[in-house]
Amino acid sequence: MLENLPADKIVSNIIEKKISAEEVTDYYLQRIKKYNPVINAIVSLKDEEEIIAEAKKKDFIKNPDSKLKLLYGLPLAVKDLFDVKGIPTTYGIKEFKNNIPTKNSLIVDRLINHGAIIIGKTNVPEFAVGAHTNNKLFGPTANVYDTNSSAGGSSGGSAAAIAAELVPMSDGSDMMGSCRIPAAFSNIYGIRPTPGLIPVERNASQKIDLPHLSTAGCLARTPSDMSLMLDAISGKHPLDPFSFDLHSTFTNSNFSELQFSKIKIGWLGDIQGQYLFEEGILELCEKALQVLEQHKLQVDLIKIDMKTNIVWDSWTTLRASILYQDIIDMKLENIGEMHPGIVWEHHKGQNITDDDISNALNQRNVCMHEIDNLFNKFDFLALPAAQIFPFDKETDYPKKIGNTELDTYHRWMEVAALASLLGLPTISVPVGFNKEGLPMGMQIIAKKGKDLELVAFAKKYEEIFLFSKYRPKNFN
Repeated sequence: MLENLPADKIVSNIIEKKISAEEVTDYYLQRIKKYNPVINAIVSLKDEEEIIAEAKKKDFIKNPDSKLKLLYGLPLAVKDLFDVKGIPTTYGIKEFKNNIPTKNSLIVDRLINHGAIIIGKTNVPEFAVGAHTNNKLFGPTANVYDTNSSAGGSSGGSAAAIAAELVPMSDGSDMMGSCRIPAAFSNIYGIRPTPGLIPVERNASQKIDLPHLSTAGCLARTPSDMSLMLDAISGKHPLDPFSFDLHSTFTNSNFSELQFSKIKIGWLGDIQGQYLFEEGILELCEKALQVLEQHKLQVDLIKIDMKTNIVWDSWTTLRASILYQDIIDMKLENIGEMHPGIVWEHHKGQNITDDDISNALNQRNVCMHEIDNLFNKFDFLALPAAQIFPFDKETDYPKKIGNTELDTYHRWMEVAALASLLGLPTISVPVGFNKEGLPMGMQIIAKKGKDLELVAFAKKYEEIFLFSKYRPKNFN
């Protein structure tokens, strides 16, 4: 009954009393009981009676204001980095299993204020590092298309929960592909917005001159469902001095056929062989781009002078500096026993000097200049969303791409760094499956602040490809 309904229709049916919030909540809870033991996407689930009681309260309200209740009656699970009053925020770390917040994060307050029912948390990697959702507290999250494989990360729990239809949509966060990679691994859509679009309480200890590399985001089966959540959680907030409003809503953001046909996309591919990809990834992306060309969009393969090693050097310096400060602020102990990525970032971060930061910012400016020039010619840029297909969920991180040994724990995520370094809004769109049936996605990158246009593009993309109709066969 609910599996083919878009989220806005579920909400309107609840408000119009055509279906009850209790029925909707029970539907998702039953799927969680059946499928979550297999994929381990949702953790710290609230007591079922408490969840149902909250749904019943929604049903007692006679005339909820639909304009202020975008998510009315939808049961949602929050990424285990954001605080929900009374539910542990663990960051995937054993020592934080009893860390019970006394107030909500801003994003959670906005979800609740728009009528959502918070049922628990979605699983994350340890300290949300590494883009593979596995930790010593809850264990790994499985991919719904192959339960022996990774769901990606760090929003892997969110992506798997959506793909298995345990929740209709989910929040996420993205520093180095943490919304984009799990979306690609799950045949869904995942957006990394322009930093500041979704407000967060900023870390006062972060150096003020550093760019905001991480941002809250969200994931959904369709861009229309995503629009509903984005409208609920986006916009200026006094506790975030970098937050901002947009001139319209995501729900109302659409391209006409004529507008869509005039779009120009710059395909970056492997940037003249500088990025490594598993066999089949570039081909899937190019096949999708060829279909877009049939709809009269202009797609050009771009050759640019930018050296990806400059992006990487700038990125790893700035990222390690920020993560090292987070490690200090959280007073993490026994660093050597944690995920290898945390050890790597801690070691690099503690040795970074002010000169290193200055050099990294200069490198970032060089890259920004190159990409700004491209946006004078193209509406969007395109890159694969990941460099490998979903891999063994029991491993710490991929050690190779093809036959090439990788030099760091996160080199396999390198393709996600460009948009993150430059603060560009980016959405991962599905592009299909390899011969083993594993999904992949493609990054569509927009100019800073062009989030509405990015989601409008994704809506037309989904109309053409209908990737949301492809469901994992063992989760129907």
